[in-house]
Amino acid sequence: MKNRILAATAIFLALLGVGCASVQVKAPKDPIKVDITMRLDVYQHVEKDINTIEDIVSGKSAPKSKDGSKLDLFFTDAYAEEAIPADVEAAAIGRRDRKAELVMHEQEGHIGENRMGMVEARSPKAPGQLVNAENADRMVIYKSISQKNGAALENVEKLYAKRLQEDAPAGTPIEVMDAAGGYSWKIK
Repeated sequence: MKNRILAATAIFLALLGVGCASVQVKAPKDPIKVDITMRLDVYQHVEKDINTIEDIVSGKSAPKSKDGSKLDLFFTDAYAEEAIPADVEAAAIGRRDRKAELVMHEQEGHIGENRMGMVEARSPKAPGQLVNAENADRMVIYKSISQKNGAALENVEKLYAKRLQEDAPAGTPIEVMDAAGGYSWKIK
């Protein structure tokens, strides 16, 4: 019995000695990888919202609201079905109503699409009132999309600018990144 107790004690002490090993923390050899799935998901929703608004502005989809007034669904997504806020509804309709005049001035080169999704006067013949009204409506839309999706306003502006420049008619001045990493104007 005494031998059994001594053997058990010896085993126990041996286990304690092994269990008290030191631990070192070292930086990994490979870079740390971060899952950006959430960020991509947010920007997918932003792009979907942009497409929805631009479909209304271009006349591809009829403006209706949830309550039956002008816009049925705004930002129609699986993640949230929300009615369009009144100020965004008014901005989308205002942009749709002035689209023909805006396109005319873009094709003539008087107005251009800048890198932040705003229209910019490019000649003395640019109608300042049109530029100001368009930019005010665009900013209402950008802020709403930014707030709704939790995305930085600057990122929404850049994504929207890309879409607007792609949709701009031939002859429109657009601001693009040049080879030196700066921005310059070119005719689309």
